[in-house]
Amino acid sequence: MTLKPNILVSSLDLERIEDLLDSLPAGEHSLQTALQEELGRADIVDPHEIPPTVVTMNSTVRFSMEATGEEFCKTLVYLKSLAGDTEQISILAPVGSALLGLSIGDYIEWPTLGKGMLKVRIMGIPFQPEQAGQYHR
Repeated sequence: MTLKPNILVSSLDLERIEDLLDSLPAGEHSLQTALQEELGRADIVDPHEIPPTVVTMNSTVRFSMEATGEEFCKTLVYLKSLAGDTEQISILAPVGSALLGLSIGDYIEWPTLGKGMLKVRIMGIPFQPEQAGQYHR
């Protein structure tokens, strides 16, 4: 069994995610549980202490597929910001909750339609709100 690494989450993101979880209907229990498990591994720090190499809410992340080297970008967003854009990932999606708090160089398994799982590496974070000084998003 592979142990998941600790992750780094800002206190502001934690507060907003907890508010989101509290607002979910009772039928969304599985989404709540998965995200709460991820948050249970988190070291919580002040937003000003988040390194620019860590995925936070509203960060745009550049990935590379291990098998092909193909790259793509996605932005991790709150449910209320999800606009149906294929370039966005909801924090409530399994891959979204798994992405929060990871760092450049980390790997994540990405589910695909009909193809199982792809292993992708976090190659960069072209935009991170904390790095841009945006603490009230």
